[in-house]
Amino acid sequence: MKAPGSDALPAFVLRLPHGAYRSLNPTTKAVIAFAEAAVAFAVRGWTGPIAVLVVLALTALVAGIGRRMVPFALATIPLVISILLVNTLLYPGATDVIVRVGPLAPTWSGLAAALQATLRVIAFALSAAILGLTTPTDDLLSDLERRGLGRRATFVIGSAIRMVPRMRERAGEITDSQRARAMDTEGGLLRRMRGVLPLAGPMVLGGLTEVEEQTMALEARAFSAPARRTTLRRLQDSGAQRGLRWVLFLGTLAAIAAEVTGHLALLP
Repeated sequence: MKAPGSDALPAFVLRLPHGAYRSLNPTTKAVIAFAEAAVAFAVRGWTGPIAVLVVLALTALVAGIGRRMVPFALATIPLVISILLVNTLLYPGATDVIVRVGPLAPTWSGLAAALQATLRVIAFALSAAILGLTTPTDDLLSDLERRGLGRRATFVIGSAIRMVPRMRERAGEITDSQRARAMDTEGGLLRRMRGVLPLAGPMVLGGLTEVEEQTMALEARAFSAPARRTTLRRLQDSGAQRGLRWVLFLGTLAAIAAEVTGHLALLP
């Protein structure tokens, strides 16, 4: 299916996504990710996060990105470990001790709360991962701006999304340049710790320089101009997707309201 006026645009500008999930409108996928994260955190107990994880697994299967989500799940390990330790050992008011190990007394209530919090963290991470893996950032920002989101807000969202990948890329560039200058960045823990300072300095200075360059580039492209920018291509959308977005948005609000008022108290 060709977009309106596609004959006048080169193929690299069109870049229409393919696949049952990838072809959804970027805003639709963003609303889905928001609804999944909100339900995982808002609905207490096991029901919310487990239901969201099931939906995420089916979505990843349909989109064909199951293996690519593994690094995102692994990235939550440090936070998961801290959640398990703090809640299991220091859960307030818990008396159902599992076993006493000196001054430490892990409890079943704390362990249950820790596992529920772990599922919520993983659900949030994977919902963001699916959005990032199936939606080009430029498409999402272009669609949000076309729908009326201010360009400053669009720039902030885009910068936040690109921040971590760009920092990893810059760290790799700095590490390679330091190696070319005969700095030992490999080996044992002490050697790696000694290499942090030479890496941190260029990272900070490079980040400040990049912000200045981006500011100058944006101003050169009339970032502050009051007129609305022209969108070269309109991403696919439909009445069904618009209805789905409203259903997800209102359904999420209804779930949060039901949880707050205690109507979901019977759920496990």
